[in-house]
Amino acid sequence: MMRELEYFLSGKIKEECGVFGVFNVKEASTLVYYGLHSLQHRGQEGTGIAVSTGEKISREKGEGLVSEVFNSEKLDKLQGKMGIGHVRYSTSGGGGIENVQPILIRSHLGDFVIAHNGNIVNAKELKMQLEAKGSIFHTTSDSEIIGHLILREVGEFEEKLMKALNHLEGAFSFLIMNKDTMYVIRDKNGFRPLSMGKLEEGFVFSSESSAFEIVGAEYIRGLNPGEVLIVSKDRIESKQYTESTQNKMCAMEYIYFSRPDSSINNLNVHNSRRECGTILAKESPVEADIVIGVPDSSLSAAMGYSNFSGIPYEIGLIKNRYVGRTFIKPNQKQRERGVKMKLSAMEAVVKNKKIILVDDSIVRGTTSKHIIKLLKDAGAKEVHMRIASSPITNPCFYGVDTSTYSELISNTLNLKELTEYIGADTLNFLSLEGMYEGLGKNICTACFTGKYPTSMFSLLENLK
Repeated sequence: MMRELEYFLSGKIKEECGVFGVFNVKEASTLVYYGLHSLQHRGQEGTGIAVSTGEKISREKGEGLVSEVFNSEKLDKLQGKMGIGHVRYSTSGGGGIENVQPILIRSHLGDFVIAHNGNIVNAKELKMQLEAKGSIFHTTSDSEIIGHLILREVGEFEEKLMKALNHLEGAFSFLIMNKDTMYVIRDKNGFRPLSMGKLEEGFVFSSESSAFEIVGAEYIRGLNPGEVLIVSKDRIESKQYTESTQNKMCAMEYIYFSRPDSSINNLNVHNSRRECGTILAKESPVEADIVIGVPDSSLSAAMGYSNFSGIPYEIGLIKNRYVGRTFIKPNQKQRERGVKMKLSAMEAVVKNKKIILVDDSIVRGTTSKHIIKLLKDAGAKEVHMRIASSPITNPCFYGVDTSTYSELISNTLNLKELTEYIGADTLNFLSLEGMYEGLGKNICTACFTGKYPTSMFSLLENLK
């Protein structure tokens, strides 16, 4: 079974995306564009925007960054006061323009579009059932499944949607829009963040609250697990598609994915990272001259470590802002090339210094190894690595690219072996108890513990 699991995961790249929507706002496409630009860190392979005039849905999408895909001419074509958008990192279905979202579904009910962040773990089973009943899929993305499930149910569109959602297992935030109504949906386990804001006479919705500032929206709240917001010109109504819910926000949203100015479950990301750095300093002290962080997601933790330890915080690594994030590149060769391009060491700061290097996590180990080499080549005497999360030893089924067991280096090497592999003088991780103290108890830690918050039955069914 273990080999089958590794084969399943290695053959399919997981998703980590972002969604943004606006309702009853002038120039909706332009605001969605700015919102997606703020979420660009969540996906860099493709993007799309769909808008509705109330009578007709228009859509534009393409592969690449938001600024590469859209220009003023394309945005001018997207007329309407309601729109949704998506930035994409490869889903379990792989790449290609056909998988770039929003996905457009044409039916006798009228057209509707879907933008999805997350991963449906029972996708294979559902797709086989739907195809057996005559459904024809136009993409290889698991996101299309919800569209076919809606069409198969009985009743009006809203009733169909509520029934369809109960077939899904896994992590998902959906924005679904037909010609006159937007449906904003968060999965029953609360794995992925989804927030609501107010703008003039309308509303905005985003994977991260930080995107509200750029469009001038006021944060209202995060959606609850299992919540469906129905937003139309006549009403905004909250419903639960199921009462069987739990609040298990993905710990990696705090640790790595989200922007530091975002708030998730009323906890600011910067403050949570800083607190984890403080706890890390308590748990794993070491004598050194300076503390530096790996840009950008580790800087807050490095500040916390420095503040508690009393060791000065310095900028020892410079990031090339025009290179994408290595963790969410689609294959190992591209990751390694990206690491070589994205960082440089400041010799004037690190030379002849004993350094505490704080990073948010170690996944495959290639980035850590290269950074330590950069610092030592620049003259660092010692590099003591401290990780502001626990060792990642298990793959994620819920939409994070942590690949196979064999690629997760903390699963294959013990602490001593890993320290030698990356070239650190010492290495320590934040304890699981420290993570709970810094991030709260309502988090999913499956990739650290192997204890998955949903039934493994659905997961293992995908391997058959």
